[in-house]
Amino acid sequence: MRSAKAWWWAAALACAGMVSHAHAQGAANWPNKPVRFIVPFPPGGSVDPLARLTGARLSAALGQQFVVDNRAGGSGSIGTALGAKSAPDGYTYIFVFDTHAVNPSLIPSLPFDTMKDLSSVMLVGTAPMVFTTSPNKPLKSFEDIRKLAAAKPGTVTVGSVGSGSLGHLALMLVQAQVGMKLIHVPFKGGGPALTAAMGGEIDLAVTSIAVPGPHIKAGRLRAVVSTGEKRSASFPDVPTLIESGVAGFAAPAWWGIVTPAGIPRPILDKVHGEISKAYAQPDLRKQLTEQFGMDLVASTPEAMTKFVASEMARWGKVVKEHGIRAD
Repeated sequence: MRSAKAWWWAAALACAGMVSHAHAQGAANWPNKPVRFIVPFPPGGSVDPLARLTGARLSAALGQQFVVDNRAGGSGSIGTALGAKSAPDGYTYIFVFDTHAVNPSLIPSLPFDTMKDLSSVMLVGTAPMVFTTSPNKPLKSFEDIRKLAAAKPGTVTVGSVGSGSLGHLALMLVQAQVGMKLIHVPFKGGGPALTAAMGGEIDLAVTSIAVPGPHIKAGRLRAVVSTGEKRSASFPDVPTLIESGVAGFAAPAWWGIVTPAGIPRPILDKVHGEISKAYAQPDLRKQLTEQFGMDLVASTPEAMTKFVASEMARWGKVVKEHGIRAD
């Protein structure tokens, strides 16, 4: 006769096998209903079109609707919180931007734990940020910005996608490094910031190069300087801050995909595989490079988790040192 302990272990193993089988079946059947892509920013920026491009490819490949749900506000935290509280069943994903790693130190009352309540799917890619201005403004180089800031201290305005965004933090670091004073103007996304720049309401906007790219090419905006380690292949005429005399300065923007923590690994692996296949298509890779100025990464979930942790540490220090607060 088996001991009580032996029966307990047998039952536990049987349950584990049933759960494993259920997860495997779930992955095999995924997706069997529409999938939600939460975009925690408004249309007009870079995150929204990335999610729509990805969803269109997955819809065509898998025969299910991938629906984009824009939930803007709080530098991306409102939509991310909604996603973090969703069921971890493989039917909700959040397309996050670089603010994702800043918000934990910027927003003390963040209603989710970035590392515990979300599972990484993929670091999609990185791209330099760029300072843009209206062609009607007299700003054609970083030196022009420095001269204007010196001549009219406290009047030169720079818009970003929000307080604590990577653009805002990069702006603070540049000011500290070169000793000038610019006025930060937060917006709720890259689209609104660029609209204000094109209309001359602000002097400059700092966003990922993906957002103003079409406007730069159409002559509606002038690219002044970028935050990349090297010049963008899509915009080779735009110098970097390093070239412009800000030694060692680099701060690329990035995009990633996360999902509620607790998603079964077989489903996560299938989702990652399908998204990787989509990004491997030559025409989509070309579009991401040309439209977004993106260096495609398409990382593993584990690599993205490590990347987010390192970004949280780096920018958390900047937030603390400069006393930055969310609006």
